[in-house]
Amino acid sequence: MEILGIISGLIGGLGLFLYGMKLMGDGLENAAGDKLKSVVERVTSNRIIGVAVGALVTAIIQSSSATTVMVVSFVNAGIMNLIQATGVIMGANVGTTITAQMVSFDLEGIAPFVIGIGVFISLIAKSKKKRDIANILLGFGLLFLGMGLMSDAMKPIAESEMFKEFVFLVGNNMFLGLLTGLVMTAIVQSSSATTGILIALATTGKINLYVAIPIILGCNIGTCVTALLAAVNANRTAKKAAIIHLLFNIIGTIIFMPFIGWLIEAVQVISPNEVVRQIANAHTIFNVIVTLILLPFANVLVFIANKILPGDIKVEKNGALYLDDNLLENPVIATIQVQKETIRMANKAKENFELAMRCFSEGNEELAEQVIKNETLINTLEREIADYLVKLSQLELSDDITNDVTSAFNVINDIERIGDHAKNISDLAREKIYEKVKYDSEDIHDLQVMYNNTLESMEMAINTYEEKDFKNVNSLSNLEDGIDAMEKELRSSHIKRLNNGKTTAYASVIFLDVISNLERIGDHAVNIAGAISQ
Repeated sequence: MEILGIISGLIGGLGLFLYGMKLMGDGLENAAGDKLKSVVERVTSNRIIGVAVGALVTAIIQSSSATTVMVVSFVNAGIMNLIQATGVIMGANVGTTITAQMVSFDLEGIAPFVIGIGVFISLIAKSKKKRDIANILLGFGLLFLGMGLMSDAMKPIAESEMFKEFVFLVGNNMFLGLLTGLVMTAIVQSSSATTGILIALATTGKINLYVAIPIILGCNIGTCVTALLAAVNANRTAKKAAIIHLLFNIIGTIIFMPFIGWLIEAVQVISPNEVVRQIANAHTIFNVIVTLILLPFANVLVFIANKILPGDIKVEKNGALYLDDNLLENPVIATIQVQKETIRMANKAKENFELAMRCFSEGNEELAEQVIKNETLINTLEREIADYLVKLSQLELSDDITNDVTSAFNVINDIERIGDHAKNISDLAREKIYEKVKYDSEDIHDLQVMYNNTLESMEMAINTYEEKDFKNVNSLSNLEDGIDAMEKELRSSHIKRLNNGKTTAYASVIFLDVISNLERIGDHAVNIAGAISQ
């Protein structure tokens, strides 16, 4: 029965710890909202900024593994290069030490109180923002409650002869400690969880830093397993990002191993007589110093990764580039990717619109073939984005993200309709070519003016959606009113020209169909811009 109680305490405590960490991370991520978006979008080739972004994002989402998987997904999409990825990966290792620092404080006593407040807020909260705050409190409390359960379960284990022999072996063989940390982290898929177990064990007073620190170093290597698994189905460049993560942690461990004695002395000075705090501080000092040492050599890590896995692969553009199911773990980040893919789809529709009108004015049938090819991609993107939005909408989302998801559904529908109208125009262009239809300078001028205004409305709509610039909405609405008025005026004047014998009936039908498609494109452009203000 005692063994059953120990196993129950360990599994239950670890479960509460992991669930609390996820609950708190999700709450923090949703509460951060647009701020987290702006942080992620600040990733540049500046390595220091990359490290800062990686550390901050990891501190918010409470998982270096999740951050690294996100980086692998970004590299796979072609929106982050390996140098940028290296900086963020290094920062993630620093950010993950926040969890260890937090659990090293003895806050188990206030955990039930914090859980009670979290539950109370959750029951009375009507807004998603308040429920996010409740989740942060609940997660915080459950995390420490789990730590308490693990600590209690560890006490009889720490007294066993088998454990004492294990401590003796690890204390005299750091490689065994490294292997222990690596295997434990690979199994639970969280270095924070392994560190939490280690800290719970330290509260029994039965392990010292010569046992704990090699296990911590092994944790850093074990956490690479998650990113390596995420890279299995990714492209070659994304696999290199996962390799860089592994290289960084292995090289950092090798560099630090001769200086473990120095590290132990340093943390004992910082926190004398507090083994739990010493373990957390050792974890932080190790990751910070390794990052400082290896950051100037990011290019070398990329070089080694290229040697291990030579060659590059171009991102295929016959489907979505930015959508990755791995990112659904982080709805804020997933929403950023949806917006990027939607903007890509919108620009492809705009390109098709321009090609269709060039085909009409130049009589170049090859351009119509390109329109058909692009239209296939636009339809594919609409389907893939919609499928991704359905998956995203099934998650627990903040009010802001829910609005973004709803807007994206509407926007991709309008973009797809613009693509359809562009194809209609290219079909009309083919009819014009086959039937050798000619228009005089007045018709051509009128059509060009209306086309220019419609193109401007579409460019303004895309910019409004991308920048969430509300001030453009009214300007775009006024421009669309002008397009509507022009369509009516041109329709009336062209019918008069037909009645006066200045054009043929067939030419008029094509002309009127073209301006009708232009007017409809203008309507959809207004809808796209209006989606962000709903």
